Amino acid sequence: MAAATKDAVLSTAVELAREFAVELAEHPSDVGEHLGAVADGERLVSHRFACAATGYQGWQWTVTVARVPRGRVATVCEAVLLPGDGAILAPEWLPWSERLRPGDIGPGDVVPFRADDPRLEPGWTPTGDDELDSVAIDELALARVRVLSRDGRDAAATRWHAGSQGPTSAGALAAADACLSCGFLVPLQGALGTVFGVCTNEWSPDDGRVVSLDHGCGAHSETDTEPHASDWPEPSAAIDDLDVELVALRAPSTTVPAEEAAREDAAVDEAADEAPADDAPDDVALVDVAPGDDAPDDEAPLADVSVDDESAGTSQ
Repeated sequence: MAAATKDAVLSTAVELAREFAVELAEHPSDVGEHLGAVADGERLVSHRFACAATGYQGWQWTVTVARVPRGRVATVCEAVLLPGDGAILAPEWLPWSERLRPGDIGPGDVVPFRADDPRLEPGWTPTGDDELDSVAIDELALARVRVLSRDGRDAAATRWHAGSQGPTSAGALAAADACLSCGFLVPLQGALGTVFGVCTNEWSPDDGRVVSLDHGCGAHSETDTEPHASDWPEPSAAIDDLDVELVALRAPSTTVPAEEAAREDAAVDEAADEAPADDAPDDVALVDVAPGDDAPDDEAPLADVSVDDESAGTSQ
């Protein structure tokens, strides 16, 4: 700054520098106050203005002016927007292979081919030996152009074991037993199968995911919970003392039902039919007595009663 004060022509060309800064900015209001001038060299000074544009906090409009030897007129060399102290800067550029993170690949996205991917190595090349080729191709499934390398396998194992399907997750720590003894575990093939498997339990939060053998969850096939009483309280009986129900009572009936009367009549008729016909004397006359007639005080024996009216009158 001290060197700039020696060049009075350039250090005082503030308005000239502002005009070019306003021309460079999108809006005139984006050019703020003058922050000072810095001598970049002999007869070369840069004026800086605060940037008020949205998203450019800490940036500065920088206009560099110069003059010819013994000249009294300042001319503009360049005008740019440069970051100042505390400016918000974009992160350092990285190639896509270093920027890519898990979950960045979506439907329809295609990752470019990497010939030098350290996670892969050339697959099995048939040797002509039937025994070796059978093991490598049929059992180990190495008949591919490239297969997982040791580095790729170790990286995957480390990532899986330290992730949410490893032994240190909250679900695994709360589980009563490990996946190793679960019937829903399908072990992986090859070296990874000694440490990992795939969960096939639809009730498990890890269904369809790779889990470590020392992982666990509450859907283990061999675990159970102790029965306990219901968490819901038993309902208390609701009795309303003010609720009165009126009931009409009928007096007991003295009338003999028709069916019972019919049964009694049938019993009487049956008894009459079973009685012998010679029980009653032949010389006894049945006399109809009208209701209200007084019966004789002394009843004569049946043997002394004559059925002949005339003989009765003669005897009198």
